[in-house]
Amino acid sequence: MAQKRTLTLTDEQRQELIQQRDHHPRPYVRERCAALLKIADGKTPHWVAKHGLLKERDPDSVYLWLNIYESQGLTGLIARQHGGPHRRRL
Repeated sequence: MAQKRTLTLTDEQRQELIQQRDHHPRPYVRERCAALLKIADGKTPHWVAKHGLLKERDPDSVYLWLNIYESQGLTGLIARQHGGPHRRRL
């Protein structure tokens, strides 16, 4: 059986995620911070993807956000914009 993914935050990390969730100018950063806070509060990444955000997401995306945050912190989460239209050079 697969191990349940969790996220343990320090008080400082939690406050940083709350600050970015509430005030960051980029919507994708606010969404990712909200997802991570819900995971830290005990929800599974799969549940967050399907029910915990304004728009349903692919669970793999939420797991990716969690992986990036665990390995690179908030800086990595902000720097890595995914999805949306891809630019093509002509």
